[in-house]
Amino acid sequence: MPLALFALTIAAYAIGTTEFVIVGLLPTVANDLQITLPLAGLIVSIYALGVTFGAPVLTALTGRIARKPLLLGLMALFVLGNLVAGLAPSYGMLLVGRILSAFAHGVFFSVGATIAADLVPENRRASAIAMMFMGLTVAIVTGVPLGTLIGQTFGWRATFIAVSGLGVIAFLGILALLPAKLSKAAPASLMDQVRVLGSGRLLLVFGMTAFGYGGTFVTFTYLASMLQDITGFSAGSVSLVLVLYGLAIAFGNLAGGRIADRNPVKALVWLFALQALALAMFTFTAPYTIPALATLVALGFLSFANVPGLQLYVVQLAKRTQPGAVDVASALNIAAFNLGIAGGAWIGGLVVASPFGLGSTPLFGAVLVAVALGLTLVSGALDRSTATPGEPARAS
Repeated sequence: MPLALFALTIAAYAIGTTEFVIVGLLPTVANDLQITLPLAGLIVSIYALGVTFGAPVLTALTGRIARKPLLLGLMALFVLGNLVAGLAPSYGMLLVGRILSAFAHGVFFSVGATIAADLVPENRRASAIAMMFMGLTVAIVTGVPLGTLIGQTFGWRATFIAVSGLGVIAFLGILALLPAKLSKAAPASLMDQVRVLGSGRLLLVFGMTAFGYGGTFVTFTYLASMLQDITGFSAGSVSLVLVLYGLAIAFGNLAGGRIADRNPVKALVWLFALQALALAMFTFTAPYTIPALATLVALGFLSFANVPGLQLYVVQLAKRTQPGAVDVASALNIAAFNLGIAGGAWIGGLVVASPFGLGSTPLFGAVLVAVALGLTLVSGALDRSTATPGEPARAS
């Protein structure tokens, strides 16, 4: 893998830490700001919505900017957003800081995924995307538990100040390691963007992404609370459990990239089916320490293993059906990931506030992933129906 990929991975690590660390801090933030747990969960949804709407719009608006200066500007915005969150005196100002960081996040991953895919031979593209997204998984292994520990010890604001320091390191990494000249697609016209939004095939994949990833966040958003209130772990032990969960995510992400290189749809069918099963099982294993930990390992492995395949699949389809708007399609898929996060966190909050309660969030997550499985089966069938004799393996 070229050094440029490591620069992208460093930035992804910083962004992944700020995105996911709030999960471990939700009980702390709720207590400090004297808000309910579902209202604290909206901090996750607001961030995700910022990415959802910021990614496609800002990616299109910045299409003419050279890639390296663009990525450096995004990391500067990321640092600013985390400083605002870290110095926030109120819930409202915290949301402002999260939205600023989310705007940087959305454009970075939509552009970064296409850069990563173009830096390597075609048969390594899913692995290259997985390498970049590995920054997210390493952040979950190390950044989220450490940030949670910092927040529990020194206050949640200290965590965001520390994350802004990670952003500075990422800025320097991009400055030093990324080539000055990076290929970029021609800026998409307004009609190209309309065509992407009007493409039934791409909308189907965006649905797969939103429901599959959203199912994860129905539970993941409230995982720290589940571990404390249902499984019975102490607040200090939650950080250690998050390390275990993050390690499983890291292995799953790498494995998912390798599995998806050859046949992304087939890989996604199996991953979604197993993920829905694991989520349903967690509903019943959560009250018991050892079974809960075993199920969490399976969930961690499966929850992020679908990311490389989903991103590769949408790039493949866009190049085939909308070749003038690959960056926009990639951005819309990043938006779909985060629409899933926003929707999943929101649904999780509704479940927590309902008579079903906190312990039922995995079951509702399983339902969303089952919908993603159904959409994947439909998409694979459509790919097979449009394949031509002698054509090399497509995205199905």
